[in-house]
Amino acid sequence: MTEGERLRRARVWIVLFMVGLVLAGITAFPLMTESGWLVWWATDRQSPLAGLAGHLPSAVAWIQHVHQGLKATSAAYPFLAYGTDWLAFAHLTIAVAFVGPLRDPVRNIWVLDFGLVACAGIIPLALVCGPLRGLPLWWLPIDMSFGVLGAIPLWLARSHIKAVERESAGGKPVARAL
Repeated sequence: MTEGERLRRARVWIVLFMVGLVLAGITAFPLMTESGWLVWWATDRQSPLAGLAGHLPSAVAWIQHVHQGLKATSAAYPFLAYGTDWLAFAHLTIAVAFVGPLRDPVRNIWVLDFGLVACAGIIPLALVCGPLRGLPLWWLPIDMSFGVLGAIPLWLARSHIKAVERESAGGKPVARAL
């Protein structure tokens, strides 16, 4: 594979990761609307997922519980949603950080390392904070999957960039100044 092809593939994986961050960010804004859609999809006989309630009653009960919590919080304490606005902003801002590796993947590979560390950090966060916040144990793997799924494109991009780095150095390790 040529250097250009490896860098193109690395950039594709980086863009995929950035798209995931942006989608995660923008979906953190309308949580009450989205949870209402989930309740409808899971419970309404006209929805495409009408049978879900019969097959996964605890999941549907959890979705309804979350939606009720969001409605009650929004009615009594609407300012708490500002916290999820900041969560959304953080996702969007972190996505911008990956513009550096798009421009110069070899020089900015450290941003991918940062992303991999952040993805790994999702797992202990979910394991510790999920139970502290009363989330059901079956939900934790769903949360942790974001770290695992996010790490895949970063790792693939990083492996292409490292191959370019090795080939450019003639197979010798590359020393970089900090």
